[in-house]
Amino acid sequence: MNENIRVARDGGVMNIALARADKKNALTGAMYLALIDAFDEADGSPDIRAILISGEGGNFTAGNDIGDFLGGGSFEDFPALRFIRRLAILDTPIIAAVEGNAIGVGTTMLFHCDLVYATADARLQMPFVNLALVPEAASSLLVPRRLGPQKAAELLMLGEAMDGREAHRVGLVNAVVEHPSLKAYAMERAQLLASKPRNAVATTRRLIRGDRDELLERIDLEAREFNKALHSQEAREVFAAFLAKGKK
Repeated sequence: MNENIRVARDGGVMNIALARADKKNALTGAMYLALIDAFDEADGSPDIRAILISGEGGNFTAGNDIGDFLGGGSFEDFPALRFIRRLAILDTPIIAAVEGNAIGVGTTMLFHCDLVYATADARLQMPFVNLALVPEAASSLLVPRRLGPQKAAELLMLGEAMDGREAHRVGLVNAVVEHPSLKAYAMERAQLLASKPRNAVATTRRLIRGDRDELLERIDLEAREFNKALHSQEAREVFAAFLAKGKK
């Protein structure tokens, strides 16, 4: 396991904590690979009935580490894409406890979670266009399908943020929970889900989530467009400005 991904068992629940608090839990390639390993372990173990994912240090995740984009290479070779594809075909139910920043993939991954709990002041944002990039994790399919095309335009084209209450209002978050109780409440719900008959839960989950091939097809389409955008002049200018700002 990666030192920035903490994995523990609590009964039938695999508890995954994103633990890179000094970088607001921004996800590196190594962290993505560790998450994939954890998902593989969960799906391969009949004793693991649910996954709970949260962040340490007051944030869920600031999204993909910008250094991955600055390092060059094809997005289609990034561990981030492998993570997204693995998440889309996960069999084990997944619950998220969201506080602080949930940026980029920190929000798009929530559309693949079965239950999401957040604090009122959580900040969910998909600012891909602000970076001259495009949506990922099948969000171009799932966001308009779940929230409607107008809301999708606000979130994906304008890159507007939602707090936890707005995310609850539009149906992305199941409940808004106070900070001190968030992780305990999410674990309680994960344990309740883990106590249910395993095969019935798994089948119901597949029926609810629908066609996996459709999701994977959209993920791959987005990845091709993301890769083109990543190597565009627009993106180079945005990343150059980002680097210049960081040096001030």
